[in-house]
Amino acid sequence: MQIIDLTAEMSAAVRQAARLLNIAFAEHWPNAWSTFEDALEELHEILEPGHILRAAVANGAVLGWIGGHPDYDGHVWELHPLAVDPARQRQGIGAALVRDFEQQVKARGGLTIYLGSDDEDGMTSLAHTDLYTDTWQKIRDIRNLKGHPYEFYQKMGFSIVGVVPDANGFGKPDICMAKRVG
Repeated sequence: MQIIDLTAEMSAAVRQAARLLNIAFAEHWPNAWSTFEDALEELHEILEPGHILRAAVANGAVLGWIGGHPDYDGHVWELHPLAVDPARQRQGIGAALVRDFEQQVKARGGLTIYLGSDDEDGMTSLAHTDLYTDTWQKIRDIRNLKGHPYEFYQKMGFSIVGVVPDANGFGKPDICMAKRVG
């Protein structure tokens, strides 16, 4: 496996990445990129100049990919999204992509990476609760109920730095995470 820049000229690989985005989020986030066209549109947005789009490839196949864009004058980068072929998850591909993304951000002078990790279907103890009271206690006591990816990001060195209550509807928060890389 190698990690490469994914470019617009690599149309077959871009289409593979769009399909992968569509299927990787289907189980827990069915409203995210629910069609191939939605996923392809997301890829084209990330292919804009100034963004990062890196793919893990082997034998001509896209195994996973990661995207991001700068914010706060380039000091902070949003990691959005990370997608790995469901059949290839838990094999280190996502971790390799995140480590590579960190190096790409650092090389561009970035200091921090942040991301939002939605909880739309009760995957954590933060869902279906009032996050406007005792917010930090609830974050401190978070429990993973159904394999939510926040624990993956914690293993990669990210910290929960906040939540956006009701971001995806009542009781469906976005978990905000960040990591210093500079």
